[in-house]
Amino acid sequence: MSRFTEVRERTGTRSVKWDMTEKLFKSNEVLPMWVADMDFQAPQAVIDALTERAAHGIFGYTITDELVEGTIYEWLKRQYGWTIDTKWISYSPGVVPSLHMIVQALTKKGDNLLIQTPVYPPFYKVIEQHDRNVITNKLMYKDNRYEIDYEDFENKIVENEVKAFILCNPHNPVGRVWTEKELKKMADICLKHDVLIFSDEIHSDLVLSGHKHLPIASLSEEISKKTITCLSPTKTFNLAGLQASYVVTANDKLKKPMDEMFHAQGMHMLNTMGITALEAAYKHGEAWLKELLEVIEDNKNFAKKYLNETDQIEVVEPEGTYLLWLDCRKMGMEHDELKRFMQETAKVGLNDGASFGIEGEGFMRMNIACPKATLEEGVNRIVKAVKNR
Repeated sequence: MSRFTEVRERTGTRSVKWDMTEKLFKSNEVLPMWVADMDFQAPQAVIDALTERAAHGIFGYTITDELVEGTIYEWLKRQYGWTIDTKWISYSPGVVPSLHMIVQALTKKGDNLLIQTPVYPPFYKVIEQHDRNVITNKLMYKDNRYEIDYEDFENKIVENEVKAFILCNPHNPVGRVWTEKELKKMADICLKHDVLIFSDEIHSDLVLSGHKHLPIASLSEEISKKTITCLSPTKTFNLAGLQASYVVTANDKLKKPMDEMFHAQGMHMLNTMGITALEAAYKHGEAWLKELLEVIEDNKNFAKKYLNETDQIEVVEPEGTYLLWLDCRKMGMEHDELKRFMQETAKVGLNDGASFGIEGEGFMRMNIACPKATLEEGVNRIVKAVKNR
């Protein structure tokens, strides 16, 4: 049986997604389709590399050497045509910890930072928890697609003397893969007003057919000097529990204080298994990734077909990620009522749309990176509950 069709038991593995279901959703009958990890095994090459490393039996402090740097260099070059200097690489346990460190290192208390809402909830926390201020550029939703309000984007920067912009590309939760034109327009505005760009590109490998990810830092040398890019193989290859990510920074004047902050917080090393998995995934995981993207595309089409047929839920067409943004506003429910309906009536555990910002009220986020049997069960539960209202 294919690793993409086999339904593997995850309860009892201390899985956040599965073992916290009853605590979060108040019922063990709820099917969890929320947090962004996949119900698929990692590539066999990763499993083999981890097994071999475990068999050695000694797990002392582990370095990230030239071989690891070269593996990252080759991956970025192959996937995006982005040629970096390996001296630009820094390491951390995850993209969110990286953003926490970057915000502290490169902005000051009281500074204003811009985000594009609705957006990944930790973006709010990495700003507010360090006594910075959130400024929002609301994405425009029209005809089943989100667009950027450039006039508002620039006005918010000027009016609030914004110091940094946290970009999400591909965008979580709305699924946009920003085009070269869109990225350049945002970058040019940031350059014009001396705004740093902190770019979360953790979903960069998870791009659906007809679209292509472009690192914003690759647009020009001038833009790269104002950009810090956060990346990781963990979302791509389902390795989140191994905590391995890296940051690419071309400007040493930004990298030096950032690295100092990473070191001060003890966040600059990767663990033994994280390094092993990163290297194996980037060296041997491309065929697995190709198959995964075909599965996600098929799952997206299935979910879209049956959820849209309810005439009360509209799936926002995703260009990237394995997360569907569901527009449930035609159901005519207050947001808390909608949450209860999905949880108690449909018995499906989704991400609360309002947690992504006020613009997410009336929406829910659904993880479709699961075997077709799991997806069918989740979609059928929602469709049946909607039809029986």
